[in-house]
Amino acid sequence: MTLFYIITLSDWGFVYKRGFTIKISFSTIDMTNIRKKTLPCKFAEKKTKSDSFLSIILISFVYIENDDKMKKLIFCFAVCCLAACQAHQEGALDVDKQVRYCTDQVSQALKELRQSNGSYDYSMEPRNILQEDQQRGWNCRKASPQEWCSGFWPGILWMEYGITGNDSLRQYAEGYTEALSMLTREPVFDHDIGFLTLCSYGKGYEQTGSDDYKQFMLAAADSLATLYNNKVGTILSWPRHVKDYGGHNTIMDNMINLELLFWASENGGSQQLRDIAVTHAETTMQHQFREDGSCYHVAVYDTLTGQFLRGVTHQGYADSSMWARGQSWAIYGYTMVYRFTKDQHFLDFAQKVTDIYLKRLKETSNDWVPLWDMDDPRGLDAPKDASAACVVASALLELCQYVEPSKGKVYYDAAIGMLSDLSNNYQSREKNVSFLLHSTGHHPAGSEIDASIIYADYYYLEALLRLRKLSEKNA
Repeated sequence: MTLFYIITLSDWGFVYKRGFTIKISFSTIDMTNIRKKTLPCKFAEKKTKSDSFLSIILISFVYIENDDKMKKLIFCFAVCCLAACQAHQEGALDVDKQVRYCTDQVSQALKELRQSNGSYDYSMEPRNILQEDQQRGWNCRKASPQEWCSGFWPGILWMEYGITGNDSLRQYAEGYTEALSMLTREPVFDHDIGFLTLCSYGKGYEQTGSDDYKQFMLAAADSLATLYNNKVGTILSWPRHVKDYGGHNTIMDNMINLELLFWASENGGSQQLRDIAVTHAETTMQHQFREDGSCYHVAVYDTLTGQFLRGVTHQGYADSSMWARGQSWAIYGYTMVYRFTKDQHFLDFAQKVTDIYLKRLKETSNDWVPLWDMDDPRGLDAPKDASAACVVASALLELCQYVEPSKGKVYYDAAIGMLSDLSNNYQSREKNVSFLLHSTGHHPAGSEIDASIIYADYYYLEALLRLRKLSEKNA
């Protein structure tokens, strides 16, 4: 008789922080020539990157008659069991369940937003729910060119309309979208016209094909292009801060707005819009990143000569630190630029800025959600920023399709980890009507720290829908 040690599926558990345990047990396995006896044993813990669960495999002792065929059979059985366990672990994120959760939360939010007479004030767009707030509903701000978050709520409603086909949701989406119609009736305020337009009219155009929405987006793209400085090679982000920074300023967030220019150039707008977007991406790549691929939030240039002056922060911990959401904009932005250009050097750079983010995330966080700034000296005592994780997860579910398979799997698995952690440990659920808790807006200004913020919800839902679409494609 020979003694073997094998890992079997005699006990497999997912132990969630919330105290919920799923236990799968194969207790009756009848194999000829096998006498199985489980002796006192030790547990082998496999900690995943996510702190949300532990995978536990029970080590069992199996006595087997001296039979080579049976040895091979048992070995194959053990390998298959482990493979099945791993597949179950990776499939632990129930995308449809999380999408339904978002739909339910939107329904609750709309109830809170409804006025006493049953109508909605479409001019007031949801922005945040602060940690100290007692109400369940959103704090709203008046839709305006100055309120950069005004487009995210209509975008969420358009995505929900696409999910449900509910005509009431379309009506609400149209109302909140049209509240932004002033954007093209006056000179552009700043670069955020891209966020404001893409998330509202852009999502609406995806769902309806409305020519009115298309024309609005083309006009908005032309307005955004007026901020371009051909001496510098980038779009001016904040005209109101030129004196504050001592020159032309370009922030990393601006990478997202290039999508409006690319889209417009392919849908009736001028080729110049595409040229501006490409030059902006190239100039930013040249000056606004450190050697390791981490970014400065703000790049300052001489307005007249175009010379790069310095890289600084506005919302990060320090000029030299990695502000998580700033890096997330870079990941999302360069992935999108590659989508439109198919230029390999943009794809290479998208991977570079992603890889340093994932490396630093592993070094500084206890899960897949980053600290608001990865160089905050408080370490794990510093606030998290769920919004950054949402932006990165959405970007990685696109980027994973552009790179070679082994690298794509790394990015895909990272996105799954992010969405799993967000879904298991960061959802607001009964606390309020948002999707998520624990985002950080402008930490240096003491604004929206550890809060529910509308753009976190937007990118969370977008990431879930991208994952569902990718899963359907692969199936």
